[in-house]
Amino acid sequence: MNRLQKTIRLGVAGTALAGAVLAAASGSAVASSSFAIGSVDSANPRAGVQDNVLAPGLAQTSVAWGALPLANPDTASGVTHYGFITSPGGPLTQDAKEAFKTEPDKNVYLVLGGRHFLFQGHEGGPRGYVTRVDLDESDPSKRVTLLADTDAEGAPLPTFDGITWNPFTKQLLLTAEAKYPTGGVWALDLDGQGNASTGRAARLPALGSGGYEGVQTDSAGNVWLVEDIGGASVGGGKKPNSYVYRFRPSDTNDLTGGGTLEALQVLRRDGSPITAAQLSADPASGDIAALHTRGTSFATTWVTAHAGTGLFDATASAAAADATPFKRPENGVFRPGSGFGEFYFTETGDTSTASTLPGAYGGVFRLAQAGPSAGTGRLSPVVVGDRAHNGLDNISFATRDRLLVVEDAGDGMHAQRNALDSGFVVDVRGDDHKARRLTRWLAEGRDASALFDATSSPGYNDGDNEITGIHVSDGDASVSGLLGARLPQPFDGQWRVFWTQQHGDNVTWEVTGDTRR
Repeated sequence: MNRLQKTIRLGVAGTALAGAVLAAASGSAVASSSFAIGSVDSANPRAGVQDNVLAPGLAQTSVAWGALPLANPDTASGVTHYGFITSPGGPLTQDAKEAFKTEPDKNVYLVLGGRHFLFQGHEGGPRGYVTRVDLDESDPSKRVTLLADTDAEGAPLPTFDGITWNPFTKQLLLTAEAKYPTGGVWALDLDGQGNASTGRAARLPALGSGGYEGVQTDSAGNVWLVEDIGGASVGGGKKPNSYVYRFRPSDTNDLTGGGTLEALQVLRRDGSPITAAQLSADPASGDIAALHTRGTSFATTWVTAHAGTGLFDATASAAAADATPFKRPENGVFRPGSGFGEFYFTETGDTSTASTLPGAYGGVFRLAQAGPSAGTGRLSPVVVGDRAHNGLDNISFATRDRLLVVEDAGDGMHAQRNALDSGFVVDVRGDDHKARRLTRWLAEGRDASALFDATSSPGYNDGDNEITGIHVSDGDASVSGLLGARLPQPFDGQWRVFWTQQHGDNVTWEVTGDTRR
């Protein structure tokens, strides 16, 4: 293979990738829609610079990277590049006073006005913003557009982690992962051409303020929120302090009109709830161990945390309503073909081998209900995390039965196990009592910029690369195109797969079928 082909397949990041690579990224390779791939034997060690390694049957192409300039920068505020804020000065990377890295995070793929776009919020740096990558644009200087970096009052936006498309309101919903009053949900209106109608994102106070990360819309117009906010440290880990929420709007077409925020409550066999007060008093509770035991199942119900239009502390409200906290759940998706009756969410856990607490390695849970607005359901662990599969974070269905889950274990865990992050395919079929088959489809590497940040940076930029933004979509912006409404068919010419290699060079990749097999 030639040098360019090797770069695309192995995922060697770098700002030298330009027009030719951009042109190659504009279309999806056609291959089998079954996501039938090989596996990567092991994770990359945490040593020096490492290439990304994809499973046989997969290839990847960079569609954006941190040093790409914005087509319409907010120069006065330093919002000038896809992955950098340059207001403090300094070079873009690998310098003791390098620019702030903004960490483009989760991805939303939409086809609007006949063009193919990828949208992201930015998680790092002194302020947040929203960008749009035009996948059809081959000119690097025009490829990434700044959509918003201020709120409705003109104030700087907070940094964003989660993002989704709400076809009922025709808005991007973005989540700020922070404690009350900073965290919460913001909405950015898009027109039919993929442009921001006002250029400003508006806060949605009725959805509350909390450490929201995951956000999804269901077929009934409800907004599901998954919170990632650690509790007090104990036993080498942290107490459960994060909730799974469902917002039921008064008007599905206008989220400013108020509604009811509900939080998930898990019940013991005797019908009593597992509450925040109980788990805070006993973070080594047998209830937590049971929640992380393969083959268990728990009845659930939704409890009202708050109703109205004003801003409130969602985390405190959920605790007061006796909802059940988890060990840092992060993201969730609906299983295709389930009629929005199966919601899968990840739990990151303590991301430390030093933790003596049950559930320290997190996992993946399935909430099964009669429908998206049902009041009761059942919760079961699908994957119980361990040392080799932990820090589970982003999540997306590749097919009806194959769930893509990626790690964000963090520098500490990387060092403890001498292994960088991986992406896995989980087969969700079969008996919950049996261990799931996990196939490693990605062994993430570490680029030179991330190595620098892990060993030499001033501390305001993160270290090792992180996998985020795993996203499988056909880009349909209608209600019938909601994620979970249709059965995905990756690489069929419409369904496309993306992920972002956060930190370091901050490269966003499109994964395709490797047609050279």
